[in-house]
Amino acid sequence: MTDIQMQAVESSNLSAVGYDPAGKTLRVAFKNGGVYDYSEVPVDVFTALGSAESIGGAFHKLVKTAGFKYERRN
Repeated sequence: MTDIQMQAVESSNLSAVGYDPAGKTLRVAFKNGGVYDYSEVPVDVFTALGSAESIGGAFHKLVKTAGFKYERRN
């Protein structure tokens, strides 16, 4: 997989997010130090995260409850 460029975000729970459009992989870094890759995430979900008023709330609704498969990176 290519290196995913991460963007810092303002959130009480998340510290950064990034997206690989070729692999449809959403990478999320949490403030507790965990980094996770979510598979088969459509680009519109990543776009919605970036424009959400609450990125943490949007992440929970659009990614966590949607059931995307994920893998811990560290």
